Amino acid sequence: MGGTTTRKAWLAVTVVAGVCFSFLALLVIGTYSAAASLFGSTQAAVGLAPGTVPAAYQSLVQRWGTMCSAISPPLLAAQLYQESGWNPSAQSSAGAQGIAQFMPGTWATYGLDASGDGTANVWDPADAIPSAAAYDCELAKDVSSVPGDTTDNMLAAYNAGVYAVIQAHGVPPFGETQNYVKSIRTLAQSFSAPVGALAVSEQAAGAIYYAQSKLGTPYLWGGTGTAAEGGRFDCSGLTQAAYASVGIQLPRVANDQWNAGPHPSRSELLPGDLVFFATDLNDPRSIHHVGIYVGGGYMIDAPHTGATIRFDPIDEPDYIGATRVTQAGAAALPTALPGSR
Repeated sequence: MGGTTTRKAWLAVTVVAGVCFSFLALLVIGTYSAAASLFGSTQAAVGLAPGTVPAAYQSLVQRWGTMCSAISPPLLAAQLYQESGWNPSAQSSAGAQGIAQFMPGTWATYGLDASGDGTANVWDPADAIPSAAAYDCELAKDVSSVPGDTTDNMLAAYNAGVYAVIQAHGVPPFGETQNYVKSIRTLAQSFSAPVGALAVSEQAAGAIYYAQSKLGTPYLWGGTGTAAEGGRFDCSGLTQAAYASVGIQLPRVANDQWNAGPHPSRSELLPGDLVFFATDLNDPRSIHHVGIYVGGGYMIDAPHTGATIRFDPIDEPDYIGATRVTQAGAAALPTALPGSR
């Protein structure tokens, strides 16, 4: 019902708006065609992608993520994000504590006073992040003689224990452990600074088509497009629905959608990329708005109360960056993070 109403509303817009739409539609097609040659390209990780780690922790992750060859800054960032969502006060129902979610017994053995203040404090990221890296490296050493990829085996040991990895001669055949290894490896790509061209999202065109079909729809804070909401959306509700239409399930809020894939630079943007805006450009946790890039410096977005879904320019002072959504990247995102202490 919402789609029919939207179509009628869109057909009723002015000629000027129609010309603008036609221009941008052609621009989308042209940009997308030009990008087609990039299918199948790959990217390699060399450090952290800008803006992916809160500035307060970036130097710690960058420094300690090179502690041994089994880890990297993006991998360490992926673990910390998976464990706590960068919340240094996080505490799980099982008793895991801090930004790295150490259990008290594990912390007692592996906790470091990396800050040099005389106390190994699980609640202090300056201690907990180096301790997480050191723990990873110790696990990697423990499974170094096991066949297979050392990093995969290290992650499996983190989840299932060293003995399970040694006994299985690699990643154990446990669904939870295999999913953990796959999720961290995939999520690490979202924190990696890409080298070379990023692969084009195969679902991007479908997501844009969906967003275009909602042009002219009134904004609704908290809206996800249900019939009860009159088919209305807020910004992240629109992007979530657009990618759901092509089989990719994104989290509900813009802040969480940020890590659903690798991060192209402004000059590398392609139609279908999600573009984000934040109150603090050094902290992705402050993201407050998201849209779908369509080319030529424009996005489709649901801007604010009183407005309708429309084309808007992306070159604003609060633009923090973009994400090229992937099926695997979206699936790797944590579905639940521990609450506060």
